[in-house]
Amino acid sequence: MSDFKLHHKESAPEESRKLLEGSEKAFGMIPNLHAVMAEAPGILDAYQQVHELFVNSSFDKDELTVVWQTINVFNECHYCIPAHTAIAKNMGADDSITDNIKAGKPLGDDKLEALRQFTLVMLEKRGNADESELESFYNAGYGQRQALEVILGIAQKTMSNFTNHIANTPIDEPFKKFA
Repeated sequence: MSDFKLHHKESAPEESRKLLEGSEKAFGMIPNLHAVMAEAPGILDAYQQVHELFVNSSFDKDELTVVWQTINVFNECHYCIPAHTAIAKNMGADDSITDNIKAGKPLGDDKLEALRQFTLVMLEKRGNADESELESFYNAGYGQRQALEVILGIAQKTMSNFTNHIANTPIDEPFKKFA
C-alpha cells in the first residue's frame, strides 16, 4: 500500500497550490496523479509544462494517442492507460488505437504503426535508434521534428508512469471504466 499523500489545494505545498488550481480548471477535478505530484512542486510544474508542449506538438490527436499509449503500455502504467483512454475518447481519437496497442496488435494505419514502432524502438533502445530505424520512420512520412517530439512524449510519460509506479496512484473515478 502506498503512503503517498493525495494533496488538495489546502494541503499541498504553497508552490503547488496554483498548479492544482490549474489542474482543476483544466479537468474539472484534480486528477490523482497531480494530487500525488503536488508533494514536489517541481515535478508537477514540469509535468504540466511538458504535457502542454507535447499536446501542442506537430502530432494530431491520433498520433498523440499512439505515442502516449505505446509508452503507457510499455511501462505497464496502471493509471495512465485508463486515463489516456478517457483523454483519447475526449479528444475524438480513434478507439482502435488504444484497443490495438493494449492487445499488442498492429495499428490499421501504416503511418501510425510506424510511429508506434519508432516509439517502441526509442523506449527499448533507450534512444539509440539506428539509421535503418530512423529511415523507416522518415519513409512513413515523419521527420526529425517528430523524432524529437517522440522524445518529448517519452519525457512526459516517464514522469507520470514512474510516479504512478512508486505511489500506486489510485485511478480516478471517471477513468475506472477504462481500467
